[in-house]
Amino acid sequence: MIEHSQVVAMLSWAGRVFADGELSQTLAATSVSFDLSVFEIFAPLSVGGTVHLVPDNALDLIAHPGRYADVTLVNTVPSVVRELLAAGAIPPRARTVNLAGEPLAPGLVAELYAHPVIGVVNNLYGPSEDTTYSTHAVTVAGDARTPIGRPVDGTRAHVLDGSLRPVVVGAVGELYLSGAGVTRGYHARPALTAGRYLPDPFSSDGSRMYRTGDLVRWRPDGQLEYLGRADGQVKIRGHRVELGEVEEVLRRHPRVSEAVVVARPDVTGSLRLVGYVVAHEAGGDVPSDLPSHARTWLPDFMVPSALVALREFPLLPNGKIDRSALPDPEPGADRAS
Repeated sequence: MIEHSQVVAMLSWAGRVFADGELSQTLAATSVSFDLSVFEIFAPLSVGGTVHLVPDNALDLIAHPGRYADVTLVNTVPSVVRELLAAGAIPPRARTVNLAGEPLAPGLVAELYAHPVIGVVNNLYGPSEDTTYSTHAVTVAGDARTPIGRPVDGTRAHVLDGSLRPVVVGAVGELYLSGAGVTRGYHARPALTAGRYLPDPFSSDGSRMYRTGDLVRWRPDGQLEYLGRADGQVKIRGHRVELGEVEEVLRRHPRVSEAVVVARPDVTGSLRLVGYVVAHEAGGDVPSDLPSHARTWLPDFMVPSALVALREFPLLPNGKIDRSALPDPEPGADRAS
């Protein structure tokens, strides 16, 4: 439940950080059900700019680049901007590129800065529960790890250990967010709200902080680095995916006895889902109808892009599955489209 005041706080920050000339012609290429669209639509309108609505995500931009020749700012996810680069479809006046929703690989940052037009690549981080954007970094080509930056105006970032104590610079902790962007909670789900929205021990006004579930650390330069999830949640093309949900669906197939799903980078550095299954028949292959079975229960972005059959899963000494020892998919393991 996002209140108008929280959106206004985000837009006020955007108006201070981005010049009117940057926002004057903004590309809106993400779905209106995705929180990035709040920035794409309302930030330019709030300063009298123009919004260029793109149907079918980036496909229309690739097919009809001339329609978007005036765009000055592209706001999207890394996997989409990679497609635009590959297709030569970056608008010719788009000096500013904002990326969010997925981890940003340093190699992609270097590719973007090598483009003859692009001059600024911003990395933006934030869960919907903190109203779109919580931290912001102006990236630098050649940085070994792309930071997610510093808190935006009105936001406070706390990197805490399991006892809610701040960790030292360089130590890994879980990120909690407080301030103007923290939303009211989850509609009609009081237990879930209570588990994620906690009293802020660093504030005296009775406000709350949001537990993101993201592992981060402070860099010596005062910026945050994103290191992954504290639970089984990952982001694929900007969508949140609970790996356990996908595993449960794969296990429903009558010929699958066990399933594990991990997120692995593909050859471009973008994350994709890989499903590993143990079939009921010893040494059995991946059931041919497993992809269609998964699509019956899952949206397409949650269906693993590759499926691998194993005789058994590698185990840790404590008997748990050793996910780090799962093999890379062989060529040809990609699922049918």
